[in-house]
Amino acid sequence: MDEPQRQRLHALLRVAQLRQLLLQRRLRKGGHGGGPAPRRACSARGRARRGRTDSNPVPQDGRPPSHPATRGQRAASTGRQEGQATQRPPSGAGGRRAAHARPVGEARQDAADARCLFVRGGACAVRATATFLTALSPLISLGLFVAPRTRAVPPSLPAREGLTPGAGRRCPAARPRGRALRLSSEGEPAGPSHPGHPAMAVFDTPQEAFGALRPACVQLTKAQTVENVAQLEARLAAVGAGALQELQEYVLFPLRFALKVPGPRRERVVQRVLQCLSAVLLGTRVRSPRLLRELLSELCSCLPAPHGAPAPAEELQLAAVRALLALMHSAQGDAIVALYQPSCLPLLGFAVSLLLGLAERERAKQIKLAALECLQVLLLQCECQEHRCLREEEAQRCGDLFASFLPGVSIALSRIIAGDVKQGHRTTVSAIRLFYQIVGLVMADEQLARVPKQKEKPSVEQSRIAELIVHRGPEWSRSTSEKLSLLLRKTVELSSVHSHWKVRLELVELVQHLLSNCRLSLVDSFTHLLKALVGLVNDENSEVQSRCNEVLRGIAEQQVIAQSRALADVLSENLHSLATALPRLMNSQDDTGKFSTLSLLLGYLKLLGPKVNVVLNSVSHLHRLSKALMQVLELDVTDVKIVEDRRWGCVGGYDPSGSVQHGVQKGRCQRKYFRFFTEEKIFQLLQQVCRVLGYYGNIYLLVDHFMGLYSESAVYRKQAAMVLNELIAGAAGVGVDVLQEREVSLSMDDLKGSIMSILEEYTDQANWYLVTSIDTEEVSHEQLSVPRSGLAALPGAASSSILPSPEQHITTRTMNSNVWQLCIQLEGVGCFAAVLGREFRLLLLSALYPVLEKAGDKTLLISETAQGTLVDICEACGYDSVQSLINENSDYLVNGISLNLRQLAHQPHAAQVLGTMLRHSDASLLPLVEDVIQDVLSALDQSYNDQASTFLGVLHSLMAALVQWFGLSCSKEHQQRQAAEGQSRTLSHIQQEITSQEVERFFLDYIKQKQIAEGNFSDSGDEEADEVSPLAKPEPSNCDTEGETPLPSHAQLAKDVMERCIHLLSDRNLRVRLKVLDVLELCVTVLHPHGNHLLPMAHRVWPALVTRLISDDPLAVLRAFKVLCTLAQKCGDFLRQRFSKDVLPKLTSSLLSQAAASARAGPVYNHTLAYKLQLAVLQGLGSLCEKLDMGESDLNKVADACLVYLSAKQPMKLQEAAQSVFRHLMRVDPDSTWLFLTEVCCPHPYEPPHASLQPVKLRGMGRQRNEFTDSILLLLEELQQRESAGAQRAPPP
Repeated sequence: MDEPQRQRLHALLRVAQLRQLLLQRRLRKGGHGGGPAPRRACSARGRARRGRTDSNPVPQDGRPPSHPATRGQRAASTGRQEGQATQRPPSGAGGRRAAHARPVGEARQDAADARCLFVRGGACAVRATATFLTALSPLISLGLFVAPRTRAVPPSLPAREGLTPGAGRRCPAARPRGRALRLSSEGEPAGPSHPGHPAMAVFDTPQEAFGALRPACVQLTKAQTVENVAQLEARLAAVGAGALQELQEYVLFPLRFALKVPGPRRERVVQRVLQCLSAVLLGTRVRSPRLLRELLSELCSCLPAPHGAPAPAEELQLAAVRALLALMHSAQGDAIVALYQPSCLPLLGFAVSLLLGLAERERAKQIKLAALECLQVLLLQCECQEHRCLREEEAQRCGDLFASFLPGVSIALSRIIAGDVKQGHRTTVSAIRLFYQIVGLVMADEQLARVPKQKEKPSVEQSRIAELIVHRGPEWSRSTSEKLSLLLRKTVELSSVHSHWKVRLELVELVQHLLSNCRLSLVDSFTHLLKALVGLVNDENSEVQSRCNEVLRGIAEQQVIAQSRALADVLSENLHSLATALPRLMNSQDDTGKFSTLSLLLGYLKLLGPKVNVVLNSVSHLHRLSKALMQVLELDVTDVKIVEDRRWGCVGGYDPSGSVQHGVQKGRCQRKYFRFFTEEKIFQLLQQVCRVLGYYGNIYLLVDHFMGLYSESAVYRKQAAMVLNELIAGAAGVGVDVLQEREVSLSMDDLKGSIMSILEEYTDQANWYLVTSIDTEEVSHEQLSVPRSGLAALPGAASSSILPSPEQHITTRTMNSNVWQLCIQLEGVGCFAAVLGREFRLLLLSALYPVLEKAGDKTLLISETAQGTLVDICEACGYDSVQSLINENSDYLVNGISLNLRQLAHQPHAAQVLGTMLRHSDASLLPLVEDVIQDVLSALDQSYNDQASTFLGVLHSLMAALVQWFGLSCSKEHQQRQAAEGQSRTLSHIQQEITSQEVERFFLDYIKQKQIAEGNFSDSGDEEADEVSPLAKPEPSNCDTEGETPLPSHAQLAKDVMERCIHLLSDRNLRVRLKVLDVLELCVTVLHPHGNHLLPMAHRVWPALVTRLISDDPLAVLRAFKVLCTLAQKCGDFLRQRFSKDVLPKLTSSLLSQAAASARAGPVYNHTLAYKLQLAVLQGLGSLCEKLDMGESDLNKVADACLVYLSAKQPMKLQEAAQSVFRHLMRVDPDSTWLFLTEVCCPHPYEPPHASLQPVKLRGMGRQRNEFTDSILLLLEELQQRESAGAQRAPPP
């Protein structure tokens, strides 16, 4: 069909539609358009015409039901006529003429049928239909309509309605030229049918399709029922896409007519009609502008009005929206272009308002989503590939049109976005997407730049339409931007905290779209847009995070902020406002809100990028930001544990191989507790804020400003130190996350200069020597009593920034604050080392000594942080371990220690440096520090009253290091030598034959030794000679040789230190006495392999040690008993008589006196000092008896004192300790121990092996079970097992 014929057909269809509308109007008025005479004439002419053309095939369902006479006549010839219609036309011209003549008759018969059909509607409708159908005859005469060709239908399948079972078998090889439109049971399009399906007849030509669709269209036009619509859908399923496109308006006519039938609508029929209409539109393309406008108007009439009659069923509304969506998708070419003309603005506005009302008012999710999707297509924002992108002039024209809708659309969509969460996230996502698409189109910078300043004057015909069109001039743009700012703020606030991540992701797309297209027009809204974008950088969802970072990087790469001064000004003002409100927000929000606020602050700085330097040049901005950081980073210093955690002795740190680094990893960055937040991720955000400032800002300006705050007040000192540390890390680019590189990188010299100034301030005496414990306070008070001159008056020379007066009280809060300040400064030193790398070696002369001072601090938090700083220095400067760091720098360290020891009143921390060096080094350091140790001993001799505690700390570190370096190896050699000698003696005794004289000599020696042990000896002058046991006499040559050889340097140092300890054991200060006892124990351990020197020293120390054991503070007694145990282990039976005479009676009496108190005490007693002393004595008494080889009388005293602790009334640990005493007694004298225990409780009677022997009677036999029974039975069982095991190991006789 060529173009003129198609236009003629369209014109005729238009005439028929107009006449049909006229008929409807007359029907509403009650008239029929004609009287009975014309109706009868029409009927007569119809009957005559039917008589002349009764060979024309008319489907059965197309017959008018009002003519029963013709119904039977046609029923008789239906099969024959349809069969003739499917026959192949004869060849030749005659055949062609017959083929052409036959459709002409059919058309005329159709006109007659239509006249009879519409006779009730009036003559006007009859003439309209007749004219329409008769007008088709010229087209039919051209031979376009031929008999339909169908595929063969298997006989087993039921025949399709209107077709005979054998139709189409003459053409088995026919192939369809297109796919048919297949419909689902609900009437919705289900896609094209499979071309190879044997039961589906496909009509690919307009002639075939017309023959198949005509009866259904006629029937639907006559009666609008669900069945008739279903019949038309079934016929449409067999029509190819190409044929359906040619007959699009013919098929749409009955469907449109069904929608415009006067009277009340039946919702089921209308719903089915809309579904069928959607299927037709989805299968075809609307290319006529007129048809598109009419269909849009008719479909909009099916949508419910916002404020009118009750809304129809949800299914009907959904079908209407989907039909409208299908119409917009099917519109192409000139039709879609013509729709978006100013003349169609009222129609577009009507459709947009209806869809907005539907999306906002309805509760059904499907209707909301469909309405929003239809709005998206109607506003040319569809994302499907079928619609081409708008050209520049088309987009400009659409922007002008849609500007009229922007207020209503944006307000309605914002209400949908702020709707109830029950509407689902998909609705919110669709509303957000449509919102930024329509705003981005209307407010696009490119379009607004092309809008003329003055509105063009329209013609007279378009004056009324022109009043509806908005002129997007500067005034309108500014006013609209202000109003949109309110909506965007509301949208951002609600969407940024939405629970579903897809809503937050769509919010990121909104910001990206508007920043890309409306950078200038919506500059007032960028506060909210950037706030949303920056706030979602740390979103909990990874997709939102990645997309947000991608958008931010895109903004940075495009230099959006750098090229737009307005945006930079907006960001700087936002930064100033946020910094002003930051302390209030951090005090009032929860951790989630604080995290969002700080993320916003960090995002502003990242977006500003190099512009940060410009912002910081403003005094107001820098002041606000720095004060905000000072207040937010305020630490919580109320925890008492900070001061309570102490480092006692030498716990952890004597590994010369350098593995100490692994032990202090946890101290490298101490966990801090802040006043305004608790989560670690908030502190990490603040660290990033400071590092970004250091990365982009002027490092000299920032360091100078925060150093001023550091010196300004002690309140800001800790916060300023934290900021300075992070500024240096950021300036070096360490651990900083930025969106764009800075313009000029910082040189190493500039960085080193800033670090040196900070390091000098950190290690200043006023900031480095702070009061961190009560011990330090006492030392400060002592030092105040010493008259000073010169350097002695320097503030901070001793222990605090301003030495406290004796009347001044140092609170726990102050000490906690000082501890944290030192930790932060130590972390800063480690950070500076990591930044400079090997360049930091040049600063070791000024940094290493102070760090070693703090590594020896008694406060655990400070010492751990300092050790972590040492590890950082090692890693940065290229040292393998802390040991190598100290050894390679020991020359100047030792020199500094020596100089400071000479001015100990002014430099009391030199001893701590020496102690730290000793703890973290090896024996190779000893030759370097020997002279320093001698200086310490000399200073101790001269000023032991004032500096004894300090010097004893150094000596303790020295002795602990010597034990670590030499004690273990010497002890092993000594043990191996004793074991070898004992083994040789045992072998020699076994090899020798035992004679009667030797047995006699053995018993005589035993009696003599027993008398000596019991104190029964005649000559007191021989006491010292008898004190040496027979076991110690065999190696006279070795002892003499050892005594003649000079002592090693470390042993000589231990001996010299032990001599000083002997004098200080009687010091009036309890802390001094405790430290002396600790040092004394280590000295005994070092001198252990050198017995000729150890025993005389033990003889000298014994009187003072006994005094500490008998009449001293319980703490001193506890520590002295520990020293006694060490002495007994190292000296052996040298102390037997002394211990038996001087110490044992006091210990046993003390145990007996305290037993009653511990037996009736409760659980709280386990935390008392008396309990700890009892436990220590019981745990060490057994080993003492074994090492000293006590006599039988002493063992009985010990057993009597410990027996009461076997009671079940005693605390469990005391019972276990008492049992351990008896286990040691079993090793010394098992027979006496067995007899002692069985006298208390004997579980079994002992029968004599022969009748001549008297029965054994023990006091423990036959006694009832008591509080000692369980412990004694356990010990007796262990003793029996020990004897059995010994009997099995004994060699046979």
